[in-house]
Amino acid sequence: MNPLRLLIADDHAVVRAGLRALLESRKGWEVCAEAADGREAVEKAAKFKPDVLVLDIGMPLLNGVEAARRIHKALPKSEILILTMHQSDELVQQVVEAGARGYILKDEADRVLLAAVDALRLHKTYFSARVAEVADVSDSTDPAKSSRSRLTPREREILQLLAEGKSNKEVANLLNISVNTAEAHRANIMLKLGFHSVADLVMYAVRNKIIRP
Repeated sequence: MNPLRLLIADDHAVVRAGLRALLESRKGWEVCAEAADGREAVEKAAKFKPDVLVLDIGMPLLNGVEAARRIHKALPKSEILILTMHQSDELVQQVVEAGARGYILKDEADRVLLAAVDALRLHKTYFSARVAEVADVSDSTDPAKSSRSRLTPREREILQLLAEGKSNKEVANLLNISVNTAEAHRANIMLKLGFHSVADLVMYAVRNKIIRP
């Protein structure tokens, strides 16, 4: 089995050293590159093509959100995990739109980093439970909240698959339906929930604990 290749990007050398030690404690995982700023992360991602990238947000020269966006565009098969001190609904929304599928906080990295990378290497999402709490919406007047009950069981199943990053074709193959049927379900889900992008679906799934926190 090929090793899992990781890239770490953080502007603090001591943080990078700690992350490397923790990640390489898992057999078969190796840190193939480190970066001290966002531009270097983009350049080294293109050079080394890691399987999973662990990016800080507050990096010099190019922030983690923009770095994630550029890396995702160039390497759509590489998974991106955001590791940061900051937690806010808006920031989670930004990184999801940029292509990241994982978001955890630095002060819990020693407990959840390995689990997060493990999920991403299997192309699943991973959001810290505390991030999910910040993103939670308790307002019962939220149209998405009231619309959830109107989703059919099949639509709820497809919602989870879409939030996990599956394409219409992948959904169709998994559920043994046609691509046109999968596309129709997706359109109905978006219409019922009043959403306009996959990022909206992911945030909804995080808030409602449909995908793994």
